[in-house]
Amino acid sequence: MNRRPFANSRQFWATLNLAIVLAAPTSVLAQDFQAHPSTQLPVNLVTLDTLKVWEQQLSNWGRWGPDDQRGTLNLITPAKARQAAALVQTGETVTLQHFVTLEKALDSQSFGPTEHRMSRLDPVTGEPTFALDEISFSLHDGMLSHIDALCHYRSEIDGEYIIFNGYPQNLTATGCEDLAIDRMGTSYVTRGVLVDIPLMRGLDWLDPSTPIYVSDLEAWEEFAGVKIGSGDALFVRTGRWAMRDAEGPWQYGQGGAGLHASVLPWLKARDVAILVGDAVNDVQPSGVTGIGRPIHQLTQVNLGLPIVDNGYLEDVSKTAARLQRWEFLTAIQINPIPGGTASPFNALATF
Repeated sequence: MNRRPFANSRQFWATLNLAIVLAAPTSVLAQDFQAHPSTQLPVNLVTLDTLKVWEQQLSNWGRWGPDDQRGTLNLITPAKARQAAALVQTGETVTLQHFVTLEKALDSQSFGPTEHRMSRLDPVTGEPTFALDEISFSLHDGMLSHIDALCHYRSEIDGEYIIFNGYPQNLTATGCEDLAIDRMGTSYVTRGVLVDIPLMRGLDWLDPSTPIYVSDLEAWEEFAGVKIGSGDALFVRTGRWAMRDAEGPWQYGQGGAGLHASVLPWLKARDVAILVGDAVNDVQPSGVTGIGRPIHQLTQVNLGLPIVDNGYLEDVSKTAARLQRWEFLTAIQINPIPGGTASPFNALATF
C-alpha cells in the first residue's frame, strides 16, 4: 500500500466546505450565522497554514502499525476498562443516545428520509397481519447520535483521496473498503468525562456559534476536580438539546456552539480516545477561513480520533450535577455495518 506524508490543499478544503453547504436544506442558506468575534483574536486565530503544520505535528499515522484501522480507540485498553469499572458507586445508568424521529425539521432528515412502517400487510385491506416492522434512516441524521467511521473524512494528495493512516479512500456502492465502521471494533468500556460548559457558566445552554477553547476545558477540569487523560471518552455538552426543547429546532450545523480548532493540539496531547459532542463538535461557523469543520477534518484524518455527533448529554448532565461527579463508566457498542460510514452511538453512562 502506498503511504505518503499528509498534505492538504486550499482548493480541496474550499471544495469540501462548499459541499457541506450544498448538502444542507435550502432553509439553512437563508440563516445568517457569523463566526464568533473571539475566533479572530490573535491569541485564538487558526488559519489554513496553521492546520497544515498541525497535520504533521498531530498525526497518529503509523502509531499503531501500518495496517491499523481503529486509531485512538487503541488507547482503550483492558487496564483502562478496569479503571472505568472502579468508578461505579451508585449504579445509576443513563443513556447517551438520541435516536431518529419521524419529525421533519430544520435539524433532521437532511441526508435522507426517516421511514417506519409495518412490513406484513394484508394485500386487500392494507391492515397489519403480524407484529413485524421496518425502519430506515440516514446514519448521519441530525437527530441521531452517531459515531463517524474514520473513512468519513478525507484529504486530497496529488489528486488522490487519502484517509487516516495513509489508506486511499476507496468507495464502492456498498461503502468504504477501509476504515469503515465495521473495522473499528464492536465494544468498548472506558472512563467517560463530562465537560459541561453551560453548567460552569450558570447557563442552560451556550448560544449558537459560541466557541469552546482550551482555557474553557481546563477551567472545567478545575471546576469539576477531574483531569482528562489517555483513553478517556470526552463528552462536551453545549446544551443543544436543552435549547431545542425550549426554543425549537434550528440549523445547529450552520450555527452551533462547539470546539474551536485551537483545541486540536490539546486533544492530541491528552490522548483522548473518543470525542462526543451534542451537536457537530466543531463550533459553527468555525472561524477558520476556508474550512467549515476543522475538528472533523483533523481528528478523523490525522489523529484517527473517532467523533460522535449529536450525543444526548442532558440526562448525564443532570445526574452528574446531582451526584457532583463528572467521571463515570461509559460502555459503547458499535453496530458493525459492513463498509459503513457511521453507526448509531449506542452508549451508556454508569455512575
